[in-house]
Formats: sequence, C-alpha cells, structure tokens
Amino acid sequence: MIRSFEVGDGPALAAAWTVAAPADPIGYQRFRDLFLLDRNFDPAGLKVAVVGDQVVGAAYAVRRLVATSGSDLEPSTGWIPFFFVHPDHRGRGLGHALLTAALDWLRSHGRSEVFFSSYTPNYFLPGLDIARYPSASRLLSALGFERRYDAVAMDRSLVGYEIPSEVRSQIAGLSVDGYSFGTPSGDELTSLVAIAGDFNPDWARAIREAVVAGLPLDRIVVAREPGGRLLGWAMHGTYEGVIDRFGPFGVLPASRGAGLGKVLLHLTLERMAGLGAHSAWFLWTGEQSAAGQLYLKTGFTITRTFTILRAPLVPATVA
Repeated sequence: MIRSFEVGDGPALAAAWTVAAPADPIGYQRFRDLFLLDRNFDPAGLKVAVVGDQVVGAAYAVRRLVATSGSDLEPSTGWIPFFFVHPDHRGRGLGHALLTAALDWLRSHGRSEVFFSSYTPNYFLPGLDIARYPSASRLLSALGFERRYDAVAMDRSLVGYEIPSEVRSQIAGLSVDGYSFGTPSGDELTSLVAIAGDFNPDWARAIREAVVAGLPLDRIVVAREPGGRLLGWAMHGTYEGVIDRFGPFGVLPASRGAGLGKVLLHLTLERMAGLGAHSAWFLWTGEQSAAGQLYLKTGFTITRTFTILRAPLVPATVA
C-alpha cells in the first residue's frame, strides 16, 4: 500500500532509509528536523510504502507554502528531495509507484516542473550522486528527469593546518591599507544578512536562524573596508550546528580581486582548527566557479558530485 505520511511513521522512515542507503544514513531526530519540521512540509506530499505493518519505502514531494524571498511561492515548481526503497522490496516497481504518486501530488497542486533535489531551505543532499545510486538515476530518467547541472562537495583536512605565510603577508598589507577582519558585532549582522541575501535569499535565512538558535558570533569572520562597511564574510557551523561544515561565504562583486575571499577563507579555517575541527567540508559549489577554484587552490578536494535533475509535469488529462 502507498499512502501519505501518518503520525508515528517518522522513526520507521528513518530506519528504512538507513537500510536502503547505508552510505547516507539518517537518524530520526535529523529526519524530523529537516523534513517533518520544515516550514513547507505537507504530510500529503510524503508518500509512504507499507507492506503488512512495515514501512519499506518513501518518496517526498514538497512545494512552497512560505516564500524564500518576498512573496514568490514559485507556483509552477515542486521538488523531490528524496526517495528510497528497502533493499528487500526492490525489483517490484515500488520506487516507480512511489515517485509516480509524489509527482501526481505535485501535479494536482498545479506544478508544471519538478526538480531533484535542489530544494531549500532543507535538503539532505543537493542532487543525485549518480556514481553511488545508478539505479535511482535510471528510474528518474525513465520518469522524464534530465540533467540540468552538477554541484560538487569538497573536503579539506585541518590536521596541522596553519595560515600560509603569503596569506599572513596579505592580511598585513590589507590592514595597512585600512581593511580589517574580525567577528561581527550584533548590529553588523543586519548588514551581513542583507549582503548574504543578495547572493542567495536562503543564505540570509540560514544565518539569521543560526544566530537566533545560538550560533556563537566568533564562527563568522567579516571583512570591512577602511570606512567600516562590510565587504564580505565567511563562516562555519551555520547548518545544524556542525562545526566542521564550512559556509556560506561571499565577497561583494565590486570588492573582488584584492584577495579578501582568500583571507576570509583562511581565517575561518584557522578558527575551525582552533575549535578542534579535524576537517572542513561543504556540499554544494560549482567546480569551475570562482569559489570552486579558490577551494581547490586552498587544498580542498572533490569528494562527491551531485547532479541536479529536472522533469516537466504534464497536466493530468481529464476524461
């Protein structure tokens, strides 16, 4: 039977997910926080496969109930952040049935396109790791999903990390020119949130919610021009309080070229190492982007590649 989420399903869903994808396990509390407590969660969109009294699979469809920015609810778009089938129940068409039910639900709410799985504010992975889940790739392809672009995850060891001497010299030179780097004040957070929102509205939300939830301000490093205006920032611990998760990170376009981004990155890595983090990692950047190239030059390595997929949703035919 395929039905919508019911109270009491959560622990069984997390357990079945972990068996289905042991390389990407999830505990119940994280499952609850990311999905069930997401502000756009609608239990009708979480399709659950049950055999007897056992939860054996799920596919989650979501649409915006709360705008990321302004009043735009993206009324034509839906997302599939995850789906899975317990390995003991594969090969019976359950994955296809679950995804079809999820897509039909999005279609019933007027969606004309669906993405896997570039949903914000809460996502587990930014896209499909085709190398790890080739059968999922084949199934999504059969349902009309096509590649839009790739994102890469990167990691860097912080064991023995120290700021390179050339970056120290760069910091000294910028300081002589009147630039400053440090922890933002409470009032400066207003400027930081505004800058972050220009890059990505979800970054502004993430920073705001992290600080309100208790993120120490010394996990943020800002760059200021000689007059005191914020030009950029880097941070860690923003998402779920994980101290070794780096980001978000940005420098105003007009202020690039002076090395501010490199300095902010290294100052943040130094603070992470000082807290005992053994590595720095993040899930999502473009390999060929300016940020991606900076990460690679700083010693980060690509650990996974995720493909963001899209499918059109043709309106249902009314007989």
